[in-house]
Amino acid sequence: MSTLSFDKIQIAERVSRLSESATLQMAAKARELERQGVEVIKLSLGEPDFYTPDHIKEAAKKAIDDNFSFYTPVPAYLELREAIAEKLRKENALPAKAEQVVVTTGAKQALMNAILCLVNPGDEVVVFSPYWVSYLAMIELAEGKPVFLQGDINNQFKVSPAQLKAALTDKTKVILYSSPSNPTGTVYSKEELRAFADVLQEYPNVVVISDEIYEYINFTGEYFSIGAFEDMHDRVVTVNGFSKGFAMTGWRVGYLHAPAPIAKACIKLQGQFTSATCSIAQKAAYAAITGDRAPIQAMKEAFQRRRDLVLNLLKEIPGVGTYVPQGAFYIFPDVSSYFGKSYRGQTIANAEDLCMYLLNEAHVALVAGDAFGAPNCIRISFAASDEALTEALKRIKDKLAQLQ
Repeated sequence: MSTLSFDKIQIAERVSRLSESATLQMAAKARELERQGVEVIKLSLGEPDFYTPDHIKEAAKKAIDDNFSFYTPVPAYLELREAIAEKLRKENALPAKAEQVVVTTGAKQALMNAILCLVNPGDEVVVFSPYWVSYLAMIELAEGKPVFLQGDINNQFKVSPAQLKAALTDKTKVILYSSPSNPTGTVYSKEELRAFADVLQEYPNVVVISDEIYEYINFTGEYFSIGAFEDMHDRVVTVNGFSKGFAMTGWRVGYLHAPAPIAKACIKLQGQFTSATCSIAQKAAYAAITGDRAPIQAMKEAFQRRRDLVLNLLKEIPGVGTYVPQGAFYIFPDVSSYFGKSYRGQTIANAEDLCMYLLNEAHVALVAGDAFGAPNCIRISFAASDEALTEALKRIKDKLAQLQ
């Protein structure tokens, strides 16, 4: 009987090429310090610090008591898809039907479904940058070619229609962006999205994937989905979910709305990967999307207050470039003025060095901007209490002042 030799096993190249999620990597380093007895303020993960509202939890408990524990259809049970379609019609002006909705195990799976169903090897995917860390890995898994359009901090990191027009080729298959954005909090207005749609009229075969997971954490007073334009109805995949706006990260429920052929392809693909998401979580999602929105509004107001708190504290730190995020719960300041400075023999060469310095010296966990396509920046999550944010920014200010 032969013995398995692990040193001779080769992991598939598609996995070997992937980089570890920078946000999860920093979280792991923070946990290691905590195991050593260090109190770390974690501003690295994209997770609301609120509990799931009670009426959502009660719906899940009832589903368990009612024995709603069997397989559901792959795209979710019909009532949930109908409720999501109604939400999309009323709130987003999308001509949504239940058969165009696919419920997934988190919005991340919805994005991966869409990319795998649309992108062939060599197809170009235009990505608005800074971008969420997993976009690149998803495109690479589909063997697509990412084409990054870089936004500028002086314009809230927004990409222009001229940039988009210059990037489009006959190889372009997909445009991918998030609004509100992770990591910047950028929100594209109706007028800005119309300008992008006008550019795309010359490229009728290009599909837009609009990541709207932070829709409800939006400080502009209005929200618009690019799929609402009549001339974009048949070429937009709208991705959303329950994790951010409803404080349901661990429930793992996302969804996509797409033109019928794309939705059918996603159902086919998902049927071979995970089938339907958790039946109990589906019932919780139904209660969320049809129930009381007061807790959602209260969370948004808290995030906006925290944004203002963090902005004011950052302005007290010399050499940190800021702007005003319009949504989500992140700010993405430029910290490049600290590159080249040193403390006790440690020189800060880049944002990764600075994040490690602040983790080890200030005991604050942040994420370097390299993973988001912006190496001069760091991502600060303000999904934490006012007290934790105030203490974290004090520590950051004190430790940055030591760098000479």
